[in-house]
Amino acid sequence: MSEKASNQLILGLPKGSLEASTYELFRKAGFTFKPSSRSYIPRSDDPEIQVRLLRAQEMSRYVELGMLDAGLTGHDWIVENASDVHTVCELKYAKAGRNPVRWVVAVPEDSDIHSAKDLEGKRIATEAVGIAKSYLDKHGVTAEIEFSWGATEVKAPELVDAIVELTETGNSLRANNLRILDTILESNTQLICNKAAWKDDFKRAKLEQISMLLTGALAAENKVLLKLNVQDANVKKVVEILPSLHAPTLNSLSECDWHSVETVVEEQVVREIIPKLKAAGAEGIIELSLNKIIP
Repeated sequence: MSEKASNQLILGLPKGSLEASTYELFRKAGFTFKPSSRSYIPRSDDPEIQVRLLRAQEMSRYVELGMLDAGLTGHDWIVENASDVHTVCELKYAKAGRNPVRWVVAVPEDSDIHSAKDLEGKRIATEAVGIAKSYLDKHGVTAEIEFSWGATEVKAPELVDAIVELTETGNSLRANNLRILDTILESNTQLICNKAAWKDDFKRAKLEQISMLLTGALAAENKVLLKLNVQDANVKKVVEILPSLHAPTLNSLSECDWHSVETVVEEQVVREIIPKLKAAGAEGIIELSLNKIIP
């Protein structure tokens, strides 16, 4: 990998299942990354950021070694690689939603394995060998763990007795007639950097900027800005209807007995409260989408 410029941040983004959602999150945060002829080096509209696309599984190793200044990867892969890195912030998003993903032990529905102790002497397939081994050690169990190159769910029961697999919704496990025996680890995406980058004034400031904008973009998910006008006599009734992050903002209009009201609300409640606001005397109601909310 080429020598890094001191006024640029080399940032790794996860290639694969998180790739699309990560690009969209950065777009909402104000950064645009586009594919280039070199597929692992997307173009960046920020001259202070160079982007590399890598599998999340190996991201923390390259960050720790200093080949990348920073990167986005799951907490699970940091644990799996035993990487000594600095966590800038936690970013609660995944492929299909905002809930943490889970590493679970799963067995066939009709298996006689019902506890961790029942795994003694069994064969287990997983991509996360280190995480699985730590789980077995915790429970004082000895079992054969084999690395799985993929399609892990289909290996039980013909090839292995159990699997340790990553799940977000559990749908794939159920589709393969597997039941969850235990949850080993929950994981969210993290923005990480190596210790040297965190000590560098420019890189730390850039990472703090990125962290603020990404967390702001996530905070704005499923929220909208409502703007409306209301006469003085109806302000109290209108404000009582409005949920908000804080008290709604009221500003006087040029007509002395009117106010404009602004507030941020969950998008799903808008359909319920707009008819109530109208009935309470609100006029000129506008709903605006949000990209970021910075506390």
